[in-house]
Amino acid sequence: MIRKITMGFIAAAAVTAFAFTTAKKGSTTYNVDTKTTTATWVGKKVTGQHTGAINVSQGNIVSDGKNITGGTLEFDMNSISCTDLTDAEYNGKLVGHLKSDDFFSVTKNPTAKFELTKATLKEGNNYDVTGKLTIKGITNEITFPAMIKMDAKTLVTVAKIMVNRTKFDIKYGSASFFESIGDKAISDDFELNVNVVAAAK
Repeated sequence: MIRKITMGFIAAAAVTAFAFTTAKKGSTTYNVDTKTTTATWVGKKVTGQHTGAINVSQGNIVSDGKNITGGTLEFDMNSISCTDLTDAEYNGKLVGHLKSDDFFSVTKNPTAKFELTKATLKEGNNYDVTGKLTIKGITNEITFPAMIKMDAKTLVTVAKIMVNRTKFDIKYGSASFFESIGDKAISDDFELNVNVVAAAK
C-alpha cells in the first residue's frame, strides 16, 4: 500500500515537473494591435519628396521568452495614402499612380507581407532583424535594425526599413534603368517606418 502511494506521488510529481518545464520553455505569440500599430513611408526624388502611410492589417511576433523566433506583418496596399499634399486632386492623382502598375499594382497585389526569420540581439533592446519581404508577389530577403522591447504581456517594435523598390520590379522613374530621366528621377530606395504594438495571447 505504501509502495503504491509512493509510486503515485512520484508519478504526480513527475507530471507536475514536466508541465512546469513545458510551460517555461513554451513560446509566446504576441498579436499585433492594428489600431495602434503604424507604418509610414517616405519616397524621395531629385526635386523633393512625398510622405504617406499604410495600414498593417494583421500580424504576430513569436518569442521563446528571451529571443524573437518568428513573426509576420501584413500590409493593406489599398490603404496607401499621401500625407504631404494638401491639394485633394493632386493627392488623389499621386495615390492613384502609386496603386497603378507603375508602382505597387494594388489591384493584382492587394497585400504585401514581411516574414521575420531571424532577430539577432546586438545590445540592450537593439536587434538586427532579417526576414522575407514580399511586394507585388516578389520576395526578397532584407535586414534592418530595430528596437524591440517585450515583457510577458506586451511587445513594442520600432524600425526604419530601407527598401530598394527595383528589386520588386518597381522601376518607374529609376535612373538605374532610365539614364536620360534627369531631374525627374525617383530614388530607388523608399523608407518604411514601422511602430508595432502587440499583446500576448
